[in-house]
Amino acid sequence: MNKTAIKNFAIWARNKLIADIQYRAGLMGITAEGIKNALPQSTPNMEFYDIGTAEPYSITGEAIRQRQKLVDTIRRKEADSDYPTAYKYILEEVAYTWFNRLIAIRFMEVNDYLPSHIRVLSSESGKVEPDLVTTPFDAELDFTPDEQETILRLKTDNALDELFRLLFIKQCNALNEILPALFEKTSDYTEVLLNISVVDQEGVVYHLIHDIDEDDFNIEKGGQVEIIGWLYQYYNTEPKDAAFALLKKNVKISKERIPAATQLFTPDWIVRYMVENSLGRLWVEGHPDCGLKENWKYYLEEAQQEPEVQAKLSEIRKEYAALNPEDIKLIDPCMGSGHILVYAFDVLMQIYESAGYSQRDAAKSILEHNLYGLDIDDRAYQLAYFAVMMKARQYNRRILNGENTCHVYAIQESNSINRAHLKFFGAGLSDLEKNTAKMQLEGLLDILTDAKEYGSILNVESYNWDLLRRFVAAEDTAGQISMDSVGVEDTAEQLNRLIDIGETMARKYWVTCTNPPYAGISNLSAKVNNFVKKYYPDSKADLFAVFIERCRAMTADNGYQAMITQHSWMFLSSFEKLREKMMLTETVNMAHLGARAFEEIGGEVVQTTAFVRCANHVDGYKGTYCRLIDPTSQQGKEDMFLSGDSRYTARQSNFSKIPGSPIAYWLSDSFIKLFEGEKVSDFGETREGLSPADNDRFLRLWPEVSTKKWNKKWFPYTKGGNYRKWYGNNEYVVNWENDGSEIRNNIDKATGRIRSHNYNGTYALKEGFTWTAISTYAASFRYVRGGFLFDSAGSMGFIFNGTLLKYVIANLNSKVATEAFRFISPTIKFMPGQVASIPCHVDLKNKDTVTNVVDNNIEISQEDWDSFETSWDFMVHPLVRCKSFSPEEVAEDAKHNIVDMNYVKEAITRWSNECYLRFQKLKENEEELNRIFIDIYGLQDELTPEVEDKDITVHRVFENRDEVPDSMKNSNYTRTYRDEIVSLLSYAVGCMFGRYSIYKDGLLFAGEPYSLQAFVDKLNDRPGTISADELERAYRNEGVVVDEMFFPDADNVIPITDEEYLDDDIVSRLCAWLKAVYGADTLEANLDYIAKALGNKGSTSREIIRNYFLNDFFKDHCQTYSVTGSGKRPIYWLFDSGKQNGFKALIYLHRYTPDTIGNLRVDYLHKMQRVYESEIGRMQDMIDHSTNSREVAVSTKRKEKLQKQLKECRDYDEMIAHLALNRIELDLDDGVKVNYRKIQTAADGKFYEVLADSKSIMAKEK
Repeated sequence: MNKTAIKNFAIWARNKLIADIQYRAGLMGITAEGIKNALPQSTPNMEFYDIGTAEPYSITGEAIRQRQKLVDTIRRKEADSDYPTAYKYILEEVAYTWFNRLIAIRFMEVNDYLPSHIRVLSSESGKVEPDLVTTPFDAELDFTPDEQETILRLKTDNALDELFRLLFIKQCNALNEILPALFEKTSDYTEVLLNISVVDQEGVVYHLIHDIDEDDFNIEKGGQVEIIGWLYQYYNTEPKDAAFALLKKNVKISKERIPAATQLFTPDWIVRYMVENSLGRLWVEGHPDCGLKENWKYYLEEAQQEPEVQAKLSEIRKEYAALNPEDIKLIDPCMGSGHILVYAFDVLMQIYESAGYSQRDAAKSILEHNLYGLDIDDRAYQLAYFAVMMKARQYNRRILNGENTCHVYAIQESNSINRAHLKFFGAGLSDLEKNTAKMQLEGLLDILTDAKEYGSILNVESYNWDLLRRFVAAEDTAGQISMDSVGVEDTAEQLNRLIDIGETMARKYWVTCTNPPYAGISNLSAKVNNFVKKYYPDSKADLFAVFIERCRAMTADNGYQAMITQHSWMFLSSFEKLREKMMLTETVNMAHLGARAFEEIGGEVVQTTAFVRCANHVDGYKGTYCRLIDPTSQQGKEDMFLSGDSRYTARQSNFSKIPGSPIAYWLSDSFIKLFEGEKVSDFGETREGLSPADNDRFLRLWPEVSTKKWNKKWFPYTKGGNYRKWYGNNEYVVNWENDGSEIRNNIDKATGRIRSHNYNGTYALKEGFTWTAISTYAASFRYVRGGFLFDSAGSMGFIFNGTLLKYVIANLNSKVATEAFRFISPTIKFMPGQVASIPCHVDLKNKDTVTNVVDNNIEISQEDWDSFETSWDFMVHPLVRCKSFSPEEVAEDAKHNIVDMNYVKEAITRWSNECYLRFQKLKENEEELNRIFIDIYGLQDELTPEVEDKDITVHRVFENRDEVPDSMKNSNYTRTYRDEIVSLLSYAVGCMFGRYSIYKDGLLFAGEPYSLQAFVDKLNDRPGTISADELERAYRNEGVVVDEMFFPDADNVIPITDEEYLDDDIVSRLCAWLKAVYGADTLEANLDYIAKALGNKGSTSREIIRNYFLNDFFKDHCQTYSVTGSGKRPIYWLFDSGKQNGFKALIYLHRYTPDTIGNLRVDYLHKMQRVYESEIGRMQDMIDHSTNSREVAVSTKRKEKLQKQLKECRDYDEMIAHLALNRIELDLDDGVKVNYRKIQTAADGKFYEVLADSKSIMAKEK
């Protein structure tokens, strides 16, 4: 089956049909803008409408009535919403009605199910003209004499499209006799809106015939359910996307959008698993000698039970043995396109045949007695009805005689019922019967008010359905003809439909089998929210959970409930009460699917489990569980299921021994016993952290703020971060000035309430451990020294006895705890209560060993963390620290005429080796800790101590990505030589700005005013390298000091040019820095190595490096200074004139002054303009005087480029001038996002975009 072709067709056909129907409606004055009246010249028999052409559009006869019906329908819907919604909804309804009919007729003609056996949309011979158009009078359609005359005339005129439309509608009306629920009489507005062609190769019919392989409709080749189901799902693609797009804008999913938003076609093998293990099991357990289960590929044998359990089961199965096939009722309350019902039909057919029935009789009986279905969506109902009837036709050729139907329904609302008509019913009934019927009918109408909002989760009482039907049938308006009695017949028809639906919702079923909608209740309407909170408080988080409860209520005691749902109910604390309810019935078996069970959904978004439960409780019963979460495809999960691998048996009673009672079926008894012992909570407390309620206002990444205010206003703050163990993720600071007074008094103006909470005053600034509350990978725990506050996303734990802190951290980072988290918190959240519940036994003989190893792990992890400039304890770049020779060695050897050569290449090799040794040592330590804890807990048969390379959270360095081994492919801790060179260049730029210096470790200038004297003063407190006297002489510019001395840029502006125009541009400054760090003798070799590692374009090393700074440096810098969830927070800002690279220059935020932009403009931007003017003149001179045509061509091209750059600079200068004159002040406390906008906003409020990547960096405009 070519699902791509099916998807493309369904999406395209929906839009095509809607467009064509809108066009037809527009001809009759019905548009998205409103409904026009007919023109004045109209008569009762002919109406005219202005369509903007010379001649108005006209309709006559029946079309006038049909148009009025359309108008009335839109107006009724408008009363419930608004006109645009009503117009869109009704026309889309018409579109899918015709779509369903086209699909149905295509299916019937391919399988030769049409009564006439003549193809309607295609031809047996393959010609474009359908056989019905070729031989219309052979189709046994009941044509009137006028219709016969019209057909002959149209054939003579070769008006094939008009003829096809007439015949197609006639065929649909004829099919009403045998399939009335799908082919309603079309003499209503749907007919007048039909606008399809059979000859147009861009028409829906042509594409249906030619885009989708005919075999996909053929039941002998796997058609029917598959094709109908996929067409339904794909038809809803764009409405589903639209519903979720609106959800992102906080627009709730309305009842009109619920079907599309929640539709998900159930894979065939899962349908078979559910039906075989519920419906099939019900029969074979009562009729063990029927021999049916051998035919069922997905049937699971029951686990071996204890004798006392088996005895109880035998008693229950006596009830099954008494069942006849007609007694078994199965419902799918969320039937969609009928996939489950159709396969249930197949299984029921096998049951009937095993009981001696013929296929013909069985098919009739199944429709009459066994199958029931409900759905909120009318279009799904039409397809499900059609699918079930076609399945019946497969077994009984005479079933489509108009006398047989099935019990599938689209849930309808009672809102439109005229309750005043109830007085006209009940003729001939006693007063008691009449009053009872009226009261019950009123109750049913109340329940079904707004029923489209709620669907099958409505609880309908068990009324006297026979009485209600007799009450409605006994209509008596004789002698009461009045305006009040008009429409009583329609009311009776509606009431009978609602009675059928109500009885179906109230009935108890031997089998309930469904794939319910997955939708967070908070995303649905207020009505649904309130209803669910009132009637389903234990499952109120999601619709699928509500349906777990509802389906249990629909299932008879000892019956079977089979479902596929999201698996979160198995583990999340929000479903704990639901799990307690579910433990009152038994899990017979489960296929735990995890992510990617639906091939149409990638990623981890929908993680599912399919299960079969029996509505009874037998103490000690063992269920069978298939753990299929590892395969990453739908097919892979099916294959594992069939292989019998990863199967477990478990007693439900064991789950309650685990905190939160998760469905941890895979745990051994020995593992479960761990939870009967000591836990983390016995040794300390875990606390959820602060919720500031306004992160943009109160939180900063630490590089944003001035170091002068550290631990005065801005305090270290743990906030989760990436998967990392032992130490690190110290990225944020929080405004806790005056004990957090600003946060504590952040009042919501609308409510008057304080927005922030969880201050944890008694725990703030204390030593402990932290972890990332939300992680898509696993839990990871880190040591936190005193001095930190903590966030709700970076909660903390505090140990009563401080000597046990490192031991507890080791326990939490062990494989024992990792395994426990898999079922205590299998989703992406790790809550304080879950961490507190982890088993933790302190083994005194191993305590000191564990503590020492953890101390070493923390040291190793801190060394790794502090090797990067995003750590506030960063001292010096590792490629500077890992030089072959120190400055002292270079100076000493120079006295003996020995030249020491320092190469970046050698430094990177030394650094790479250092990282590898650190990595190996940490891995060795973690495996040692795992061995200790596995032995402590006695889990040697279940866990191994080995740690995968990808789970070690310190960095390794590889030459390139291709060199990264498979064992580390998914690790966040792999770096390449290019990454290290990029990092080195960032450090070099930091030295250029004075943030760092090669003469002193750590931060120098990060918010303090810069001057050469200030720089000298900072270096003077570090002896060696250069004397204070020499620094003073340098400051006074007296004499020559050490040649390689590297000073920060004086004016905080470093230009980046595309050619070597300036002697102080960034490449020149880099060369000076490299000489100062590695020596002049290795400059060229180091430039070559750096250029090779960067891999940018260029013919020389300097050109390659220049192109890197021009095109990539700022992007890399933004990536370095960014944290997931907080966006980019660069501290070096790029002034950028545009695509021509006319002007680019970096400034350092922490050295910014109100004069910076003015200096940049006068000393650099204007200078570059003069450079361009000079170069343009030089190129023109060459053009004028050169006799070399190639030289002239090159000069001409360069001149054109220079002219563009000059123009760009002049335009840029106009913007810069406004900002320079304003002398804008910045406050580092405001952070990068606010200041990035502020620096580009003139005094008059006008914004001038002069900085690179402004839209993704700066705060949104208030």
